[in-house]
Amino acid sequence: MNLNPSTFLQKTSFVLESLKKNLLFRSLEIPSGVDLSSNDYLGLTRRSELIESLKEGLDLYGAGSGASRLVSGHRNSFEIAEQTCSEWVGTETSLWVANGYAANLGLISCVANAKSEIFTDRLNHASILDGIRLSGAEKTYYKHLNLNHLEELLRKSKRKEKVVVSESVFSMDGDLAPILDLLYLKNKYDAILILDDAHGIGVFGQNGEGRAAQVLGPERMKEVDFITYTGGKSLGLEGAWIGTSRIGKEFLINKMRTFIYSTAPMPAIAHAVPTSVSIVRSMKKEREELLKRADRFRISLRTKKYPKTTSESQIVPILFPSERTVLDFAEICRNNGLYVKAIRPPTVDVPRLRISIHSDTTESILEKLISLLPEF
Repeated sequence: MNLNPSTFLQKTSFVLESLKKNLLFRSLEIPSGVDLSSNDYLGLTRRSELIESLKEGLDLYGAGSGASRLVSGHRNSFEIAEQTCSEWVGTETSLWVANGYAANLGLISCVANAKSEIFTDRLNHASILDGIRLSGAEKTYYKHLNLNHLEELLRKSKRKEKVVVSESVFSMDGDLAPILDLLYLKNKYDAILILDDAHGIGVFGQNGEGRAAQVLGPERMKEVDFITYTGGKSLGLEGAWIGTSRIGKEFLINKMRTFIYSTAPMPAIAHAVPTSVSIVRSMKKEREELLKRADRFRISLRTKKYPKTTSESQIVPILFPSERTVLDFAEICRNNGLYVKAIRPPTVDVPRLRISIHSDTTESILEKLISLLPEF
């Protein structure tokens, strides 16, 4: 039965009041201070060369695409971006889409169906879980990073169509998936393997080609059925792409609803992709120092008796005992010129600050953050 407007507003007000009471209400704010929250890991969003490339793209293609790529929104810049990204990371080909959420949602919901069983890491991103929900497949969680548990579940599965999905670098914990082991199980149990390398691209690998390519190398990359990447993090742009085989790309073009029924992204963004990739490839020293700085920061956290986490990347969580304590500390940080965000349920189980270490994050900034941390 449909709710009448007054009933709907009453219900909505109750939900919002409940969120506020439980310190889970969210609102928008303009960030200010030193950035320790964004995914702009290499600082490309303000790079002059990238901005000029984007302006050039606007002059060439105009502001928008005007339609789905299958109607009249396709442009040469998309094909060049796809070729550039494929050659960089080592996939046979790729498909450029609007954003990482659309990539995971559309990919998973068209690759799997009601006859499939999808095995998902317990801490996978919401876009992955929403894609599973939309697919109609049976969803089976395996314990976080626990490949023994995954194999046990795969072995017991009665479904012929099996799909395994994992982030390569987990977005809220900063820990790393055992990619080689996942590939082994994919082959052993004849499953489809989907990796999300959104937080690995740009940061991991000799040329920033991502964690999947770093671990697997050029030969074994093609054994992974689909890998999603984003342009909105280390690349300093927006959009995303799915690395796959040629037949995989053709399948997505014909079946992926978030691609078929969405207006194409700005062609100017795609035009700037080769410039972004070129910059990222050149930042080997910055990548190495960024990860070393994250290591030193983790050591400093342990001296403050904070819970040890499994982070091994540029993402370093600081766990707090309650929503109140993490909100209060985030406010203290902002008052001291450090922009951090409190991450709370349902995004995570344990309240935390998710600290993003960037290529321009200095030791003095991290020391200041450490000095502000309360002791529990």
